[in-house]
Amino acid sequence: MQHMAAKIIDGKALAAQVRATLKPAVEALAARGARPGLAAVVVGDNPASHIYLRNKVRACEETGVRSELHELPADVAEAAVLERIAALNGDARVHGILVQLPLPRGVNAERVLAAVSPAKDVDGFHAHNLGLLLRGTPRFVPCTPAGIMRLLEHAAVPLAGRHAVVIGRSSIVGKPLALLLLQNDATVTICHSKTAHLAALARQADVLVAAAGEPRLVGADMVKPGACVVDVGIHRGGDGKLVGDVDAAAVAQRAGWITPVPGGVGPMTVAMLVANTVRATELAIGQTAR
Repeated sequence: MQHMAAKIIDGKALAAQVRATLKPAVEALAARGARPGLAAVVVGDNPASHIYLRNKVRACEETGVRSELHELPADVAEAAVLERIAALNGDARVHGILVQLPLPRGVNAERVLAAVSPAKDVDGFHAHNLGLLLRGTPRFVPCTPAGIMRLLEHAAVPLAGRHAVVIGRSSIVGKPLALLLLQNDATVTICHSKTAHLAALARQADVLVAAAGEPRLVGADMVKPGACVVDVGIHRGGDGKLVGDVDAAAVAQRAGWITPVPGGVGPMTVAMLVANTVRATELAIGQTAR
């Protein structure tokens, strides 16, 4: 029997839906004098960072969230970055603060992220928010894992009792995603660059998440027939085309579901940033009825 090609989980369409449902919440907050506001801090002129930021600002504008961009030169002193964050922490019109990574050498990302008020940490990177996530009572879930969970829910991918394999162990994607999958009753294996028998483990996955940062790492031989494959990677190939951590053309012939690159996880990450900013605003004015 020939396997049908995988169902494509369209992140772009779902992100548009998420933004549409956030709009009324944004207007309700604005009517109470609290229009959600996001401040983005970017240090230096990394072109990729600027593309990501443009997407984030556009998504904010589309939902009625006020956004402000704080651009600091690459040779800025760390103290000046911390000073700017302290000012934003104290600004009542700013509900969410986002520090665009990577930061230039000489600016300690750990210290800068720790300086963001946990109540305004809409990226969910602060140790306090990661701790709440670990405990199972999250305030802000990091945007990419939150977006992936929404994609899986939207596609009705079964998780309870299933084996999920996450390739990648960053605090931004791999680790928080593993916690969310556990909370949804999946059995979770986390793999990384030192994992022995990666392909054999990946083949056991009902849900396989590639967040290793390595182009086309996951080939068809690593995928169990019918599995759901989530591709978090984004790389520009030699031909200028965007590719993920998954060899999509080959894997789509075997998988049950697949997220495309571009148009899969990326747009959902941005939509979740807006959702977290709305939540931060609701928490700030003591309204969490949503």
